Amino acid sequence: MIIPYQELAPETLDSIIESFVLREGTDYGEQEKTLQQKVDDIKRQLKSGKLVLIWSELHETINIMLKEQFSDDMDNIAEQPFPDY
Repeated sequence: MIIPYQELAPETLDSIIESFVLREGTDYGEQEKTLQQKVDDIKRQLKSGKLVLIWSELHETINIMLKEQFSDDMDNIAEQPFPDY
């Protein structure tokens, strides 16, 4: 389920993004970015619609994904046939 980032308190959104950035451990090349720069990059991508916040009811977790990746995942689920019982 997509969570509209605009409906979250700014402190909550910052905490979610910081947690995401810290667990990603992404290498940013020759110039290392500060935590705040990484948070700002994610916020910018959320505002542009490139990224979305996803709540997993199954795992009770929140994640940040590319919108197109989330859409592709949902398409794959919809295409899977129900098992015969």
